[in-house]
Parts: sequence; structure tokens; C-alpha cells
Amino acid sequence: MKQKRISFGQGKGSLTHNNREFVADNVDPLRTSQNITFVRQPIGEAYEQLFAESTERYNARQKRNDRMIHGSYYEHLFGVKPSNTVRTAADKRKSFYEDVVQIGKMEDSGYGTEDFQLVADCLKEYMEGLQNRNPNFYVFNAVLHMDEATPHLHIDYIPIGHYKRGQDTQNGIAQALKEMGYGEGKQAIARWRAAEVEVLNAICLEHGIKPLAPEKARGTLEVEEYKEQRRQADELAEQNAQVKAKLGEKREMLKAVKEKTAKLAEIDSIETGKTVFGGKVTVSQEDWQNVTDLARKEVASQKQTKKLRKERDEAVRERDELKAKLSAVSSKLASYKQAEEQKGIFTREDELSRKLKKAEAFISACGLSTDYQQYKYNSTTRKNVLE
Repeated sequence: MKQKRISFGQGKGSLTHNNREFVADNVDPLRTSQNITFVRQPIGEAYEQLFAESTERYNARQKRNDRMIHGSYYEHLFGVKPSNTVRTAADKRKSFYEDVVQIGKMEDSGYGTEDFQLVADCLKEYMEGLQNRNPNFYVFNAVLHMDEATPHLHIDYIPIGHYKRGQDTQNGIAQALKEMGYGEGKQAIARWRAAEVEVLNAICLEHGIKPLAPEKARGTLEVEEYKEQRRQADELAEQNAQVKAKLGEKREMLKAVKEKTAKLAEIDSIETGKTVFGGKVTVSQEDWQNVTDLARKEVASQKQTKKLRKERDEAVRERDELKAKLSAVSSKLASYKQAEEQKGIFTREDELSRKLKKAEAFISACGLSTDYQQYKYNSTTRKNVLE
């Protein structure tokens, strides 16, 4: 039975990429027509369908205008018009979530391999039952990409939670997971993914594929960056395995040398007898041959032991260096992910700086006084100027 690694993790959430409104360098446009779109609904329309009625019910209960939701529920949460990229609200809620699912790697399941269509069929079967299994995850966009190196799914969904306080139906992933039976806390989403992987495993087994443990997702790394890091990590892991094997061989050889050395103790069992010439002893021809043979072996053994210890020490040193390199690669991967997470913060800061510069230019053009320019740095006035 064929063995393949399962990859199931969080995606970046770019609908323009998923729907090929933007074509990246790793996409083969000649194969784009082979992609399978399971569902494609504008996110604004999906929000209206899911939350408009509950928003109306909520507003109907309010006696104060400032407590009512004005405009769409999406704009109320995220402060912008519906967007094709993930938006994060002040309370950390995301406009939608994405999971990327893949079976196998480019080497064993990529375009041009005999299993390319096989893994695509497994992913298609998995996707067709996803919505029924997860009633609280509304899938508004799902695509099976066949125009990249390896077939994979992009699944975009909005979590739906039901509440007794506030708006009765809201975007809420924690409540959605709880209602679907995955409990509470940070591990709820991990339990959900584990359950979905089991479904995918069963499908793979039915198609003659033995699934291996899921591989960690690449997070927000760019494809080429991820491939390079993966290549380095795989290469270091292979070198580490070779060094371990070599170290094991040296240990076995040292063990054999020790066993040979132990035979020298047999010399003590040789019977000797004194001659008439004093302290000299006599031994049989056979015993004498054994003594000389053991002596020669001891000399060779000592040399071999010294050599093996030196090689063992060298192997240990190489192993430690590889461990350090592997740790550095893992650290670099973590740094990439942290840098990507910070991009959103830097982007907002750049936008604020741009608006401040625009405001300064306007004040300067109007010939306002220095005192007034200083006044604009007051936190409340800055907001007024920017608006």
C-alpha cells in the first residue's frame, strides 16, 4: 500500500488567489481550467445571508440608537466593506477562516506522477462531505487547485455561533466548535482538525493509500521560501540519520574489539612449569602459539580501538553540528512566521504615517500657525485631522 503524508493546516486566506483573479508564479495557466470550484459566493453576500435577520432582531430590541447596529453586520465588525482577504476585528474575530488540505508531496503525488489524479479524487470525495459534517462552518468558497505542483484544497468558511445575549447569531469560532461537540479552549480547533484528518485517512485507505501523520502547515511563508526551508530541513534530517547510522556501526565495532581484548584473559589459564634453569617457564607449542597470536591481536586491537574512538568522536561532533543547523532552520521558519504576522501591524502603521503627512501638508498649505501645528499632535485632535 502506498504511503503518503497528509497536510492539513491554516491558510493565508486570499480569495483572489484561490479563485485565480490573481495568478502567482507557481501556477500553470494552461492547467487552470482543470481546477474544481465547489462553491464560490461573495463574502458580503454570505454575511448578509447568515446574519442579516439576526441583526434585524437585535436592532428591534434596542431602545437606544447608539446601541443599534448601523449598516451591515460585516462593516459593524470589521469597519470596512467586505474584502477578499481576511480581516480581523477588535475582539480578534476574523472575517473568515481558511484551511489548506493536501495528500502527498510533489515527489510522489505531483503533476506528472501516476498518483496525481488519485490524490485529487480523494480530496474531491473529502470536500463533498465537509459541509454536512460541519453545520456551524459555512463554506462560502472552496477550490481544488490542479494547476500547481500538487493537488490541494483551499476551504474558506465563516463560523456561526448562537448566543443568548447580544445578537443571537454571530461570527464566533469558539461557539461554533462548542456547538459541534469539540469542547472549549485553545485545543478545540486542534480536536476538530484531528477529526477531519481521520475522515481523510479513511478515504485514503479506501483508495489504497496508507496516510502518514499530518505535516505542519507552512503558515504564512511564501511558496518558494517554504520549499527552500523544507529542502534544507529534509537534507539536514537525512544527514543526521546517516551520522546516527555511522555512529551505531562504530559502537558495534568497539564492542567487537572489547570482546577480542577479553580473550587475553585466557593467558592466565595456561599451565606453566619451571625448568632446571631457574625462573624460566615452559609451555606447550599450542599454548605458545595462542600467546603470540593474542599478543599480535592485542597490538592490532589497540590501534583499531584508538582509530574507532577518534572516528566515533568525529561522528558525535558531526551529529551535534547537524542538530545545531536543524535548530537554526526551525528558528528561521519561526522568524518567517513571526515576520509575516507583524506585516499587518506595520501596514497599519505605514497607513497612519501617510495620513499624518497628508494632514501636515494640508496645514502647511493653509498657512496655519506653529501653535496649531503643535496642537495637532494631541491624540484627540490627531483623529479629527486624519478624518
